[in-house]
Amino acid sequence: MIDYKKVPSPCYVIEEERLRKNLALIKHVADASGAEIIMAFKAFSMWSVFPVVREYVTGAAASSIHEARLCYEEMRSPAHTYSPAYRSEEFGTILRYSSHVTFNTLAQLRKFLPVMQKEAPGVSPGLRINPEYSEIAHGIYNPCAPGSRLGVTAAELNDGLPDGVEGLHFHVLFESDSYTLEKVLEVVEKKFGHLFKDIKWLNMGGGHLMTRKDYDTDHLIDVLKRFREKHNIHLILEPGSAFAWETGELVATVEDIVERDNIRTAILDVSFTAHMPDCLEMPYKPVILGAFEPLNGKPTYRMGGNSCLSGDVMGEWSFHRELHPGDRLVFWDMIHYTMVKTTTFNGVPHPSIGIWNTEGEFRLIREFGYDDYKNRLS
Repeated sequence: MIDYKKVPSPCYVIEEERLRKNLALIKHVADASGAEIIMAFKAFSMWSVFPVVREYVTGAAASSIHEARLCYEEMRSPAHTYSPAYRSEEFGTILRYSSHVTFNTLAQLRKFLPVMQKEAPGVSPGLRINPEYSEIAHGIYNPCAPGSRLGVTAAELNDGLPDGVEGLHFHVLFESDSYTLEKVLEVVEKKFGHLFKDIKWLNMGGGHLMTRKDYDTDHLIDVLKRFREKHNIHLILEPGSAFAWETGELVATVEDIVERDNIRTAILDVSFTAHMPDCLEMPYKPVILGAFEPLNGKPTYRMGGNSCLSGDVMGEWSFHRELHPGDRLVFWDMIHYTMVKTTTFNGVPHPSIGIWNTEGEFRLIREFGYDDYKNRLS
């Protein structure tokens, strides 16, 4: 268990023991189902822990030239790469770092497949499909919303699968359970099942939150096994959040208390817009250890970030005692989809990154300074 008093502020800290627990479960699902499960960098790309990840999982999904290179160099395996659009000047490099390349549209397929067949015949081409069905409630994350730019619909494949395509890819889940996946597969099978005889693999994308406590992994294994055996297709899953789910926190410090219009705001040494952008994008209210929902008679505070954005606030939370400058606050579950989205907006210093290892010791991985901010703007 992390001793947060030994962690500097601000700092993202991941606990190795919790990470290994997630990885062991993911490996069990892969082994029992016969599906290949790879890690999605868009949610978690803390490459300092990749040596641990590689003990359980060998592959990763990339969405850009930089993610593909990171996979090749740090995961030590070529990437399963998908992008809404590839650039001609980057495509050759992407091929060098990839084992699979999935295209978003038929136009992108026609443009780049000849290059792929000529320069990298060993890389497997895929096509993203849009089943036009998703249960994602947050519009910003719904790839099947009307007018979506993501994937090819069944109507666009009335003439069959284009020559050269070896796999199909869909991604329509978000922190979902296996029962939602089961319903999605029924739709995919109904709309695209006639193409399964012509493909080698089916990538089911991410959003499979199999490490959440209430997730029915036995049902997931059963769904995957039945589908794989029925269609004789190699199945690939690329969850993001599941790998780092509840594995680490963001440690912060109260720097000031501002009271106005009967609202008390604790100003922190971290920023929601720069360091926890998902809280404002979704939006969602994070958990603060030791805090709870506002309660009459208890000290209650709104949390304020240290940028000048007026909306860099979140809250409110109640505490068992008054907050004071210098108090530590710990934001729970701040590793997946948080660290990958941070910015240097306002030039606010970026939190450090560290690991709480299995020996019960904190190891500082990275500190950020002025040069990190300056070099992004030169």
